[in-house]
Amino acid sequence: MAVSLRIRTLCSLLTPTDVFADVGCDHGYCTEYMLKNGLCKKAIFSDVSKGSLRKAELLLADYVWEGKAVGVLGDGFYGVPSSVGEVLIAGMGGSEILSILTDEKHGFLPETFVFQPMLNADKLRRFLIENGGYITRDFTFKDGKYYDVICGRRLKAGEEKQVYTDAELEFGKENLATRPAAFVERTKKQCKDIERFLAVESLQEESRAELLERKARLEGVIGK
Repeated sequence: MAVSLRIRTLCSLLTPTDVFADVGCDHGYCTEYMLKNGLCKKAIFSDVSKGSLRKAELLLADYVWEGKAVGVLGDGFYGVPSSVGEVLIAGMGGSEILSILTDEKHGFLPETFVFQPMLNADKLRRFLIENGGYITRDFTFKDGKYYDVICGRRLKAGEEKQVYTDAELEFGKENLATRPAAFVERTKKQCKDIERFLAVESLQEESRAELLERKARLEGVIGK
């Protein structure tokens, strides 16, 4: 079965580690990539859906039998030790990822991480910067839809936290510095979407003002 560009992009960002965890693993392709390429000694793949976990268990059956992979049915970091080397969480909203990281019982900030939030990437960036995270990659790519991916690690002892501007928190520092095509394309599309909303005569003035402010920020990014 052909693997999507989205999955290939996520796999390309994963790094060697002793123990890898794929939280919300769905099909298990990223875990298979790590094991097949010898990038981890052991993998934990988890999902809250029995159906998704079963798909991953079938794909990874040989690794499970060899004791190199363990499937966990549960939400968030349930069954994932805080000593894990690298964590992938992809395909969830940024707020949902935040709830996993901050869960009172199981939450923690992984040693290294690859997060692919479907929404609210700005909230996730802010949390990471303010709570001991160091962002190493943060960019937008396209595979039919537009996706944000945020990679990083925990701050090292004595290391100062990163400084982000409001614009960098909203759009991503790497996006603003390198302006990848997918980011520029999405930003232009967002401007056009706002223009359509502004054309609605019944739009309340407060909403109109908020949209105009948002449009100005977007236009500033693309240099219009």
